[in-house]
Amino acid sequence: MTIKDIPNNKPASKPSNKPKVLVILGTTASGKTSLGVKLAAALNGEIISADSRQVFKGMDIGTGKDLKEYQVAGKKIKYHLIDVVTPNTKFDLAKYRKLAVLAIDKILEKGRLPIIVGGSGLYLQALVDNYELSSVKPNLARRLILEKMTAVELLEIISKLKPDFAERLNNSDRHNARRLVRYLEIIEQGSSNQNKKNESPYSFLLLGLTWPDNILRERIEYRLLERLEKEGLIAEVNSLHAQGVSRERLKSFGLEYKFVSLHLLGELSYQEMVNKLTTAIYRFAKRQKTWFRRWEKQGAKINWIKDLLDANKKISKFL
Repeated sequence: MTIKDIPNNKPASKPSNKPKVLVILGTTASGKTSLGVKLAAALNGEIISADSRQVFKGMDIGTGKDLKEYQVAGKKIKYHLIDVVTPNTKFDLAKYRKLAVLAIDKILEKGRLPIIVGGSGLYLQALVDNYELSSVKPNLARRLILEKMTAVELLEIISKLKPDFAERLNNSDRHNARRLVRYLEIIEQGSSNQNKKNESPYSFLLLGLTWPDNILRERIEYRLLERLEKEGLIAEVNSLHAQGVSRERLKSFGLEYKFVSLHLLGELSYQEMVNKLTTAIYRFAKRQKTWFRRWEKQGAKINWIKDLLDANKKISKFL
């Protein structure tokens, strides 16, 4: 007899009385939005985006908002945390979590199901694990020095001080000097983990979408070409710049906005842009996978699914 064969005589745990919240997570190009919208239509739910770039107005194609998908059989699906601020506005984790909690409570008050959909690991984990965000105060004298550095220089310092933390940073963080300054302040004041986990007032079911690496890369390549050749990604980046968003600010958003900007500046040919951007998005997806695996090691229970049928089986037990 193995350990697995030994009967478990412990009483079954009581179902949680906490309000229930569904989470659909996964890498870029995994099909999260499509699945989330279908579930929202079937379960009387509303979507809350967990994407660090979809909060910005006008950044539609590059961030994959896919707003046309928020309709099923003529029924519009309500969404939150999309188009919240302009691209030149500061938006951080603390603001996201505050607005996300408000959205959850608002949806629950209506007797509907909150469905969080996204791939920004830090945003998801801060919400699900109910982070107590760091109270480390800025050192103004030190900040003046740090703010003169580039994102590359700041990331290099962080990598030397806390290599594991640096490795976990997503693409947006790596190119955002302001955010790197804040991370460095927290690290230098004695904490590589800027947040503390607390018990959540909600009961979450985490469903994760995943694909084999070769299929994921094909999906990324196909989606990128669709956005460039049919949806007008380059025109979107040009339009944002014409509206007052600097090239540097656009590049700080990473991925599509960085590489299209480099192409528009004449630093990359069209094909060079496509090749480099495809590789960058794929690497970003790999880092997302790494984040989710690390989160699981920390105790998160992510139910990995393949399709809507898989999702329904898990949800029926949860609800």
